[in-house]
Amino acid sequence: MNLRWFISKTVREAVAVRKHYLRLLAAQRDVLPAEASAAVQMKVAELDAAIVVGHTGQIRIKAEELQFAGDKNLKPYPNAAWRENVEVLLVALAVAMAIRTFFVQPFKIPTGSMQPTLFGVTSVPDFTKVNGWTGDRDRIRAEVNEQLQASAALQIPTGWAAVKAWLHGESYIHVVAQADGNIQSISPPVKFLIFNLKQTLVLGGVEHTIWFPPDLGEQPLVRRAGLDADHAYHKGEDVVKMRVSAGDHLFVDRMSFNFRKPERGEIVVFKTQGIENPQMPQDQFYIKRLVVLPNEKVSIGDDRHLRINGTRLDASTPHFENVYGFKPDQAPKESLFSGHVNGTVAASFGLYPNLAPNFPDAGTTYNNDGDRYMVMGDNTCNSFDSRAWGSFPAANVIGKQFFVYWPITDRFGWGNR
Repeated sequence: MNLRWFISKTVREAVAVRKHYLRLLAAQRDVLPAEASAAVQMKVAELDAAIVVGHTGQIRIKAEELQFAGDKNLKPYPNAAWRENVEVLLVALAVAMAIRTFFVQPFKIPTGSMQPTLFGVTSVPDFTKVNGWTGDRDRIRAEVNEQLQASAALQIPTGWAAVKAWLHGESYIHVVAQADGNIQSISPPVKFLIFNLKQTLVLGGVEHTIWFPPDLGEQPLVRRAGLDADHAYHKGEDVVKMRVSAGDHLFVDRMSFNFRKPERGEIVVFKTQGIENPQMPQDQFYIKRLVVLPNEKVSIGDDRHLRINGTRLDASTPHFENVYGFKPDQAPKESLFSGHVNGTVAASFGLYPNLAPNFPDAGTTYNNDGDRYMVMGDNTCNSFDSRAWGSFPAANVIGKQFFVYWPITDRFGWGNR
């Protein structure tokens, strides 16, 4: 029958009819009279015999007889087309969930802790329109003046330029005041599943809605756009005008670590559950570079290189070619490969003072005891990682970075290390 199925269209159609009525018979057997079930089964047996003989005309006749017997003896389903479509959808969802659970899982980079290897959500406001948020006006205005020396007002592209921007993951938020007044409130984004549906800004008593706002990462809209509650807007004036670059969307390989242990330097995705730090959410997934394996000792030198059990890692260490490819005389910078900084180095360059509480200086050694891992972000100047909260159970790792599928930039593909 298998060979005939490949060769003959008639056989394929007859087999499809056979499967359909056998499935209906199996579903209704407990509510059908015995004679009705027997009539359908007899026609199935006759069709099987015709298929074995291989006479095309006889196969068609027996398939039609089975169809007639099935329609006569089996109970029709209400809304059969809808039922079949729902069944197909449920099967597709089951397959998708199985693939997501055991093979590959989509993941979106929310923050900039892995830049410039993998990018999180970043934004650039129109610096000619930034007002400076309350409490930080001097700093933002100084930044505005610096930016104005190098850039003109933000232009929102149209036509083909807008298509290219979209392919590069760039979107634009533009809100114009519909009334005179101050910003009275900004609501958090309204979410549905993984999507942001809308965000509402109230100005001068009038609601201004941003539809499908992008995920703005670690900072809220008021800070990213440089808004100021004390600024008096006039009708027709730009309130929010900014370019948002989407974080990298990638697939996580969930299979490989079922057959081997993670290797030092691989970019891994892990659950935050069980990490003891008041700033660590317990229901999220993070992505960082794996740097310390179980039962190892680690320190961070003032030269911005890790030392594992006394051995210094450098650009010749697999997976660290870019991380340690910086110039030693160049100061560490955000979103630039700069090695790894400890507390002393962070203080000397005016970085966040509590960036690395577990590594205050080059002489501090951290003992990573037990079956635990430590990870660090490539953006050493702005990464909340094991320098702050230590290690986590090896069982928290769910997979490794596999393939960047969005946006279409030079990071697209599986070449990121």
